Amino acid sequence: MERREAVQERLAELTERVSAVQAKVDDATARRDAAQAELDAEATSVAKERELVAGSVPADLIKLYEKLREQQGGVGAARLYQRKCEGCHIELNITELNEVRAAAADTVVRCENCRRILVRTSESGL
Repeated sequence: MERREAVQERLAELTERVSAVQAKVDDATARRDAAQAELDAEATSVAKERELVAGSVPADLIKLYEKLREQQGGVGAARLYQRKCEGCHIELNITELNEVRAAAADTVVRCENCRRILVRTSESGL
């Protein structure tokens, strides 16, 4: 009888622990599913925004960008920031920097090191 009572107590304890662990699993699953839904919504939004922007970019530039993106592990263009290409993280030498400065605003300039398209902004320091 005593052994039976001890086994029943142990069974009740283990059942309670299983329930607590299952509650944690359920909570983690719910949080994962919510995060996935948020990511899916963001991906859809970004894809729509990309379509709008891509529609205003010349086809030959889109083709170059896609080719570079494929070659460069998903990043075809990089910001030029404080004399540094944020694609390869290498600082442009003075000659390269002067060429970028001299290029017209609508000229496509590329990093001499990684060949990505350099995106010039007012923050580029040029």
